[in-house]
Amino acid sequence: MVRDCRLPQEGGMEGCGVSASRMKTCRVCRQPFEPRPPRALVCSEDCAGAFAVSKRLKEERRAEKAAQALERKDTSSRKEAIKTLPKLLKEAQAEVNSYVRARDADLPCISCGKPPPDLSGLHAGRDAGHYRSVGAASHLRFKLDNIHAQCVSCNQFKAGNAADYRLGLIERIGLPRVEALEADYSVKKWDKEEVRAIRDEYRAKARELKVAERREDAGTVRQRAAP
Repeated sequence: MVRDCRLPQEGGMEGCGVSASRMKTCRVCRQPFEPRPPRALVCSEDCAGAFAVSKRLKEERRAEKAAQALERKDTSSRKEAIKTLPKLLKEAQAEVNSYVRARDADLPCISCGKPPPDLSGLHAGRDAGHYRSVGAASHLRFKLDNIHAQCVSCNQFKAGNAADYRLGLIERIGLPRVEALEADYSVKKWDKEEVRAIRDEYRAKARELKVAERREDAGTVRQRAAP
């Protein structure tokens, strides 16, 4: 008669004539057993059947998730393909503005010099203001020299506060670059692929800056906590 080593035996595992080092735990019932053959994962036919069913269900779930992910990707690709140029310009501008707010997080308002609000990196209460507006100079809408962090008051309630913006801009980037902006009346015709590339580039750059900011904040907290 074969003794079942899943059951307690007098004298422990030695009573089964099995070395403890050779024992495995069944993947299904979690009981110890002697694997026969040595690579066996389950202890009995019943557990083998249950294991096979469980494995098949897991594979079906993985296949279903993969199909759903592929469908979502396909849907996303179709949505991206039908986006209009104005829609893409809006998305790209949002990403560039987000990057500028992150870039200028520690700088004062370009126009009035008001310091940035302490809002834990959320940049709320700050706009990315254009020196030459998008309406007047759409070809400069993504040019970084032309975009800087402004307080909401200057950007939204003082029409951009252009006179003081110019003074702040000269101080920040120098008169030659300001005059180059003012003299630029080139014509730019945006195309979808170019705008998509700008959107994706600045989305990645903004993400990198925000990650670096969080790491810096975490380092500051650790320094303060150090004895």
